Amino acid sequence: MIDLHTHSLYSDGELLPAEALRRVTVLGYRYLAITDHVDASNFDLVLDRLRRAATSLNQVSTTVLIPGVEFTHIPPSQIASLVTQARSMGAALIVVHGETLAEPVAPGTNRAALETDIDILAHPGLLTRADAELARERGIMLEISARPGHSLANGHVAALARQVKANLILNTDAHSPRNYITRERAYQIGQGAGLSLEECHQMLANSEALARRAAAR
Repeated sequence: MIDLHTHSLYSDGELLPAEALRRVTVLGYRYLAITDHVDASNFDLVLDRLRRAATSLNQVSTTVLIPGVEFTHIPPSQIASLVTQARSMGAALIVVHGETLAEPVAPGTNRAALETDIDILAHPGLLTRADAELARERGIMLEISARPGHSLANGHVAALARQVKANLILNTDAHSPRNYITRERAYQIGQGAGLSLEECHQMLANSEALARRAAAR
């Protein structure tokens, strides 16, 4: 299993990075990205601490920890600047909190995020076909979410991605150890969103490819 969208106690998660990494290692994970919620007030601090954790833990862990951030509820006009700053500071993985049906995300967030140098548009809700096409053109992953609430639009995201041939990725958005899932569960969630078995294979292969790229940054 590979999970590239999770949280630690540096935002609203429950665990330190070390414990999060240990718990998923026991479950057989090969890569884990911690992408804590950030905005202009804290992205530099959070990224610095997660990079320190990754540098230390990756010396001894069989599961690779990838330090990242999730820009959350950012005014759309400010997303580009923050993404640029985070990338220049060495963010290995950048996620933007998309227009989920579960929260009042500002309209235009999906489009503003897709126009920048991000890796994943998380739980993008009822994204438009034009935005899905932009994600395909820019090589940005559209997320199928295992998290209740955020998962409400999974079927829409999956169907639209199939139509325009955009790349999908499945993540847990885990905030606690109860949220981590097995690879088998990932297939169930993908098929529940309307994906075929082959499409689920490809979705998890996308996780592998992105994890390798991020780990090498």
